[in-house]
Amino acid sequence: MKSTTFKDHFSGRAAAYTRYRPTYPAELFAWLASLTAGHDLAWDCGCGNGQAAVALAERYARVVATDPSREQIANAIPHERVDYAVAPAEESGLAPASIDLIVVAQALHWFEFDRFYAEAERVTRPGGVLAAISYGEVRVEGAADAVVSRFYHEVIGPYWPPERRYVDEGYATVPFPFPEIAPPSFAMEVTWDLEHLVGYLGTWSAVKEYERQAGVNPLELVGPELAAAWDDPATPRTVWWPLALRVGRVGAGQEVTPGR
Repeated sequence: MKSTTFKDHFSGRAAAYTRYRPTYPAELFAWLASLTAGHDLAWDCGCGNGQAAVALAERYARVVATDPSREQIANAIPHERVDYAVAPAEESGLAPASIDLIVVAQALHWFEFDRFYAEAERVTRPGGVLAAISYGEVRVEGAADAVVSRFYHEVIGPYWPPERRYVDEGYATVPFPFPEIAPPSFAMEVTWDLEHLVGYLGTWSAVKEYERQAGVNPLELVGPELAAAWDDPATPRTVWWPLALRVGRVGAGQEVTPGR
């Protein structure tokens, strides 16, 4: 079983997380909403800055968004139909059989799988859905792509938390005990200048850990090379991430086998 200790890799940079993290495509949430018979209540679990929660609020009457980090909740995007709360994924405090859709966006790999799945089973309505979303290594238009890839794998590679392997594996190895629904292909795509890309890279947990251990921001090591590859820093370039999904039909009362 994974440790019950909350591994807080993001609170110290919650404001930057809100400013620089990419947003998910609207088509993704349209597809997820099509899977549930009811659209009364969705749960964005491990919500971070609330990007998924706000998108869900366009399709569900109400959204509960929880995160164990108070700093993330304090910096979350406000929305009239989103209720934010500080709570761990494994102990949400939500009412039994109340949720139509659970979305876990770029967070499932941090959870205690068995306990979270039991909690998901407890709070989901019959026929409800759990969707775990992940995005892996960022890709960048032009010569900067090779610089960012080397930074990801070689410079800060040893500093990623061990749970990051689930992301690199496209969530394929994450235990998932529910009957699965095959998703279409989705990707996130944005147009950023160099400043925004560097800001995004600075939100990575491995950057924070490198800085903690070495006493220097690793982005300074690749800054000149990245700037040269980008050329004019104000030039917008396409940045994208393929999305990996594990989607399953939960439904209160369905038996969950821990560790399966």
